Amino acid sequence: MRKIFLLALIVVLAITACAPRSGDSSAAGGAAAYIENKGSDTIVNLALAWAETYQGEYPDVRIAVTGGGSGTGIAALVNGTVDIANASRQIKKEEIAEAEAKGIQPVEHIIARDAIAVIVNPTNPVSQLTLQQISDIYSGKIVNWREVGGEDRPIVRLSRETNSGTHVYFLETVLRLGDKTNKTFFSANTLLLPSSEGIINEVRDNPNAIGYDGLGYVPKDLKMIAIAKAAGEAYVLPSVATVNDKTYAVARDLYMYTAGEPTGAIKIYLDWILSPEAQQIVEKLGFVPVQ
Repeated sequence: MRKIFLLALIVVLAITACAPRSGDSSAAGGAAAYIENKGSDTIVNLALAWAETYQGEYPDVRIAVTGGGSGTGIAALVNGTVDIANASRQIKKEEIAEAEAKGIQPVEHIIARDAIAVIVNPTNPVSQLTLQQISDIYSGKIVNWREVGGEDRPIVRLSRETNSGTHVYFLETVLRLGDKTNKTFFSANTLLLPSSEGIINEVRDNPNAIGYDGLGYVPKDLKMIAIAKAAGEAYVLPSVATVNDKTYAVARDLYMYTAGEPTGAIKIYLDWILSPEAQQIVEKLGFVPVQ
């Protein structure tokens, strides 16, 4: 019995030694592979849809998708705990330096594009704002809707939390108007919410609220604000068309980051994400394809 037990133990250890590491696979449908994918809450629904479709075609590949924010995903990549980090902003210089100090070279992959929609309750009569007006609202210079043509009501500002790539992008592009020397910050009484869904629900329930969210997350029962880049210019609503023709002022690339150039199952999966099949899912969910 002792010999049988030792033989069984050797077989188990041999199988374990041959089991694939995260992301290992010579082909999408080859040896079983596991891909850990984490980060941006803007991208999470898209990433889940991709993973579900891909696993339906290649059942030997398992893809775990979680959110938590762009900063969370990039930190996990730097710490070596994920294969792919999702981000709705570009990786920061200090994050690259931290990764390189640990022997990791982050590689950027543009996987879709997005418009950031500024949203209000449908009962709000305000339908258009300039970038400067939105900046002044969020910085606290404008505090009442009547100052921008609305009713005599206090403005309730909603934002994603600071770990969100959408928060960082909105700060840099809208509050600071793309000026790297501008030090404008969100007003201290801005309500920071942990998810896109939280902003949607609060705007839906509060007629005084203003928020922002990825275009793919905005339901039809909320009102999107048409935005002008400057006073006297055309007011434009966010859409796939206005992102592609660059007339909408608040549009961005969406990213996935890997530790070095991807190989094996990770490379095959990223190649598939850029395929026409996967990019159709991008458009279906309200984002903008890259091809």
